[in-house]
Amino acid sequence: MGIELKNPIIIGASNLVLDLEMAKKLEDAGAAAIVYKSLFEEQLHLEAAELEDELHEYDDRHAEMISLFPAIEHSGPKAHLLALKKLKETLTIPVIASLNCTYDVSWVDYAKYLEETGVDGIELNFYSTISNVEKSPAQIEDSRIDILHKIKAAVKIPVSVKLSPFYTNMMNVVYRMDKNGADGFVLFNRLFQPDIDIKEEKLRVPYNLSSKGDNRLALRFAGLLAGNINGSICSNTGIIDGEDVITMLLAGADAVQVVSTVYKNGVIQITKMLQELEAWMKKKGYESIDDFKGKVSKKNVNDPHAYRRAQYVDYLMRAKEFLKKYPVQ
Repeated sequence: MGIELKNPIIIGASNLVLDLEMAKKLEDAGAAAIVYKSLFEEQLHLEAAELEDELHEYDDRHAEMISLFPAIEHSGPKAHLLALKKLKETLTIPVIASLNCTYDVSWVDYAKYLEETGVDGIELNFYSTISNVEKSPAQIEDSRIDILHKIKAAVKIPVSVKLSPFYTNMMNVVYRMDKNGADGFVLFNRLFQPDIDIKEEKLRVPYNLSSKGDNRLALRFAGLLAGNINGSICSNTGIIDGEDVITMLLAGADAVQVVSTVYKNGVIQITKMLQELEAWMKKKGYESIDDFKGKVSKKNVNDPHAYRRAQYVDYLMRAKEFLKKYPVQ
């Protein structure tokens, strides 16, 4: 995004950083930047509605209680913005705000509010579940690009976009957003996927932590995009250890975002990942990340089939080799 980092490991948007003490521990462990938990417009509306109900629950029970609660202005995003401002003042590393809105006009308004907190950049979380069958892919993409264009015109700080992998032509979407000023791309959003409790016969919300190997899709697109766009590339999902960081950098990513590995392994995992990266660089004789970043991207690999479907076809053609390694009992 044009923000200078001391290393490529960023803490992604999550509840981890809501506690200032925890955020400070992440910084001390070596995190290069922190993305604050997303400001979700729906959540603000819900909180305001719940507060409205609580304030006026007894209004009409009897005359003496009509004026029990004074008329006040609901805080809306104020609590979020104050917490974000406090985090920025507490840490020395860059802090990036995350934004997810429902209405087009809200994106620009909230982006301005976030900028006023002093954050170093804004990450547009474009995650949404499209349930309207009449909305075409072109309409969805055009709407996102229009939002990006308007926000870039309204704020002065860098703006990145966090995308889901479900666009019809991901390369074209990134290319168009890049042309409209996106300073970075986070690939990809860890999407909420519901589950069903068959005992209770109802939907349930499982913890959606990523695991080793979940980074393959992000790796493929980092390799395809590296050197072909102006914006930075940040890989997200399935970045568990130092090896994952190295593979993403080799593919062409500028940085990575981590969350699940901290929940699973603790804050110390950030330090361990950096140690693994430094040890590997020393072993290979690399003095800086620029010495090897993008070395295995499509642009720098001579194989014309790199990152393409032909890789999969070749894999299928080696079925005997696979069965020998993983025999079926």
